[in-house]
Amino acid sequence: MGVNIMAMGSYLPEQSLTNDYFKRFVDTNDEWIRTRTGICSRHMAGWEPVWYMGKMAAQKAIEKAGINPDEIGLVIVSTITSDFLTPSVASVIQYELGISNASAFDLNAACSGFVYMLDAARRYLETDENLKYVLVVSSEALSRFIDYSDRGTCILFGDGASAAVISRSDKMYSSFLASDGSGARKLFARNMAVAPQVKQDNDFDDGFPEKPQHQLYQDGKEVYKFAVKALPKAFNAAAEKIGITSIDIDWFVPHQANVRIIETAAKNLGTGTDKFIVTLDHHGNTSSASIPLALCEAIEKGIIQRGQKLALVGFGAGLTYGSIILEY
Repeated sequence: MGVNIMAMGSYLPEQSLTNDYFKRFVDTNDEWIRTRTGICSRHMAGWEPVWYMGKMAAQKAIEKAGINPDEIGLVIVSTITSDFLTPSVASVIQYELGISNASAFDLNAACSGFVYMLDAARRYLETDENLKYVLVVSSEALSRFIDYSDRGTCILFGDGASAAVISRSDKMYSSFLASDGSGARKLFARNMAVAPQVKQDNDFDDGFPEKPQHQLYQDGKEVYKFAVKALPKAFNAAAEKIGITSIDIDWFVPHQANVRIIETAAKNLGTGTDKFIVTLDHHGNTSSASIPLALCEAIEKGIIQRGQKLALVGFGAGLTYGSIILEY
């Protein structure tokens, strides 16, 4: 069983910051950022909560799909930057959109989140005949836990949200999901600390590098080496299941992490970057929202059209990676 992406919607924060903005507090410039990452500007949430961005994107997707919100039986939100430890962002969005007959939960697979979430949606549709539509939402505010003194990371990330209404179909579909937990310490942000009322002195070391609470740590070189191998590996694993190659794909929609990663991965796949949808220059790295934001933009511009074969490939903290090949 495959899936039909009925409609998509997106939301970008009002605030868009160019590379020159970062010169205010870190030693960098536009040329340094552009040549190393491919990023020129990115949107950053100056006031918008993660749930609000997700709600706005989802509202557009539902309207374009032309369905009643009550026909949606499941809401999944992919995020690593939830506004709350609890409740889930999905529950908040469900209420805000008046979706009264659905279950809801959040999924955290970092920058691979949309791929993991879309595959989860397909599996729910396959096993529950009463489930008609699934709403999948990726919403991220990476600006909330960036270390703005680290020029190697603070210039990479942006915020935004994108959503899709999914239904079952008999279209072509294949997926591959994986994780290499040995790299978990290469990219992380701590969430909670031991409360002083119960803290005990001990010599326990969890092996994660020291970093202030809620600040992102990234071993850039190691993550880069992982990503350039993970992208082609994930695609080839999914493609092998259905007997196709990169030649058969109309468009690759990869996680938008770094233009050099995309270029190297394209070379490793034996295909040109002209088949890759790239929105990195004006979105930056928006974690799990990067693939659906790029996909939604390409659809709205008429670049991606019905009947074309797409490869969605994600990779990120965990270290997670995965690919979905489908017909749009």
